[in-house]
This record gives sequence, C-alpha cells and structure tokens, in this order.
Amino acid sequence: MSLFALFYMLCAYLLGSISSAILICRIAGLPDPRQNGSNNPGATNVLRIGGRWSALTVLIIDILKGMTPVWVGYYLGLTQFELGMVALGACLGHIFPIFFQFKGGKGVATAFGAIAPISWAVAGSTLGTWVFVFLISGYSSLSAVISALLVPFYVWWFKPEFTFPVALVCCLLIYRHHDNVQRLWRGQEDKVWAKFKKK
Repeated sequence: MSLFALFYMLCAYLLGSISSAILICRIAGLPDPRQNGSNNPGATNVLRIGGRWSALTVLIIDILKGMTPVWVGYYLGLTQFELGMVALGACLGHIFPIFFQFKGGKGVATAFGAIAPISWAVAGSTLGTWVFVFLISGYSSLSAVISALLVPFYVWWFKPEFTFPVALVCCLLIYRHHDNVQRLWRGQEDKVWAKFKKK
C-alpha cells in the first residue's frame, strides 16, 4: 500500500469512529444506547429504544460512513486492494471508535455501505440474504451472521480481486456477534419484533 492509501485508510477509520447511534440519541433526547436495550450503539438498538425514525437516521449515516470513503477512493485512483483496506478501516472505526473508548457497534450497516461501491451485485445479494433470513427468523443478529458468512462467496463470484479484504471485514462482523451466536444457540436471543410486543 502507498503512504497516501495508508493515510486515507486512517481517515476512513476516523470517519467510522463517529458513532451516529450515540450522537443521534443525544440530539433526540433518547437514552444512551450503550446502557439501554441491547447496550449496542447501532440502528437495531436505537429502533428498540427510540423508534423507527431515529433508527433510520442512524442506519443511513452508518451506511454512508462506509460508502463515502470507498466511493471517493475510486476517484482518487486507489488500487482494488487499497479500496478493500479502506473499507476495512471504516468498519474498524465503527467497531472500535477512538472517540468512544473503542467500544462501538457491530458494523453491519457500515460494512454494507463499504461493500456497495465495490459491487452493486454483491450489495444486492447481501441485502437479499439479510432480508430473507430476517423475514424467516426475526433475528437481526442471525441475519447479519449468515450474510457475513456468504458475502465472501458473493465477492469471489462477482469481484474476486476484493475477496481477501472483504473476508477480513466479514470475520470482524462475525466476531462482534459472538455473544449473539451464543444466545441463539441457547435459545435466549430476542426477536426484533418481540421487543415491541413487550412494550
């Protein structure tokens, strides 16, 4: 990687470190998502504690955090490998944000945003997988994990040159969902709409 690409990857990390869930909740006067609901600063938890509009705002911002640096990287002439590493940088920022004691979200929306400019076919396949699993199971975490497992294969099929960095991103996503996987295995994970039925 060139020095410029490394610097740009750092910029992507810093952008990813801006936690939209925490900031939107502060602006909207909602509880801190790190201390309420699932204690995860992400769109799904904001949906639980603050409603759909706040969650939609968080979702859009998180997607743009991943999409923007990769898209701009295309126009800056970065190589394919460098673009993949920029995508990884943005996701690392979201998951381990320097501005919030390195305790961030799980990176699903940011990863989706980062992958989208690489290949819309991959993005569509990923989104389709997530929606399909979610409609069947009702578990956002299960949808994310299965999607993360399949995305490297989608990338290998459509854009094989990005397989390695995207696989690294997917490993991060699965790692961040290890608690959810354990709860799913024990039958203790709550379905998203079950949260609303309890209210």
